Amino acid sequence: MSQTLQAIRGMNDILPADAELWEQFEEQVRDWLRAYGYLPIRMPMVEPTPLFARAIGEVTDIVEKEMYSFTDGLNGEQLTLRPEGTASCVRAVLQHNLLYDGPKRLWYMGPMFRHERPQKGRYRQFHQVGVEAMGFAGPDIDAEQIVMCARLWDDLGLEGIRLEINSLGQPEERARHRSELVAYLSGHADKLDTDAQRRLHTNPLRILDSKNPHMQELVDGAPKLIDYLGEASLKHFEGVQALLREAAIPCRINPRLVRGLDYYNLTVFEWVTDQLGAQGTVCAGGRYDGLVAQLGGKPAPACGFAMGIERLLALWLDQGNRHAVQVPDVYVVHQGEAAALHAFRAAERLRDAGFAVHLHCGGGSFKSQMKKADGSGALLAAIIGDDEAAANQVSLKPLRDEVEQRRIDFDELADTVGTLLYEWEDDDGSI
Repeated sequence: MSQTLQAIRGMNDILPADAELWEQFEEQVRDWLRAYGYLPIRMPMVEPTPLFARAIGEVTDIVEKEMYSFTDGLNGEQLTLRPEGTASCVRAVLQHNLLYDGPKRLWYMGPMFRHERPQKGRYRQFHQVGVEAMGFAGPDIDAEQIVMCARLWDDLGLEGIRLEINSLGQPEERARHRSELVAYLSGHADKLDTDAQRRLHTNPLRILDSKNPHMQELVDGAPKLIDYLGEASLKHFEGVQALLREAAIPCRINPRLVRGLDYYNLTVFEWVTDQLGAQGTVCAGGRYDGLVAQLGGKPAPACGFAMGIERLLALWLDQGNRHAVQVPDVYVVHQGEAAALHAFRAAERLRDAGFAVHLHCGGGSFKSQMKKADGSGALLAAIIGDDEAAANQVSLKPLRDEVEQRRIDFDELADTVGTLLYEWEDDDGSI
């Protein structure tokens, strides 16, 4: 016997019980983004490889080690499964000239792909909600995006998520800091681990984000980028902080917060938690004013962030939250050839009236079907035998109340179900 095929490690099935939780989360996210004026955009999962090399940076871990890239056998084009969404979104905005009539607030949701060692909260296929605001130069949009995250945490009832912010300044300011940083680190080359030695002359800023405990003292003593910022960069950063204070959003300035993508400038931020082990960042982003021009467009300021759906849902469940399982209003049971046709019509009539209906399929005795009806969580069972079919009637049996079963005419079915459900909701405030 051949072995059953399995999903690729780190690319997980989302089974029905969990998928309902995802649906609930996604619905809440859509309402939240609509409240802030963001419009949806959908991009392909496969993009030209040079898009990410140019946007993210050729010497980043993502481009060097983590991308799923391949050669298109049809035309030899180098293609990549998207490892993040910002570059794709900017490409789409430029390709379709979306900024021709002014700034845009956009959002997207879907799978991203990175080839790395799977662990809790870090998968090879993972899902993100991405939010991008293009054409806005002031600190107000930076602060708004941070504040809107805080609102989502509150809407979801999430606790223990804290905000860290920093400013990366402008490219020329980073260049001065980079020169001093390389000189400092080169003077302590014997204390650098393998990753730091590799990054020293390609991406030294990432060394500041090292998690190696043996390097923490060295990193703490390194030149701080904020000391190299000019007046305009400092004014922008203070503007963000002032608005966060106005919104009563506490934050910590973390001078080691640099983010792993080359396109960031000025404000960067992360929302982090201690409740998910090593994968403590649940949302991160910042400003990337140079990326639009870098990808061939007319220079335009931009700011955005992404949040990991798997991590947020894990945190939501770890904090003891439970989602409401979707149950049908009516479960239709039936037995007999004529009853089966009548049951089919009854189910469709109820759906026409807006009710959620589970029509039993697969046969079985009335007893076994009623057991399934009860287990479904439905409030009512619509029972149809050949007698009901012959009389053009339906028997209704409440499953969550001691109300007696009643038999009604088919034409009264939808109104009677609506009345019963309304009465129960009116009694205790819930169905």
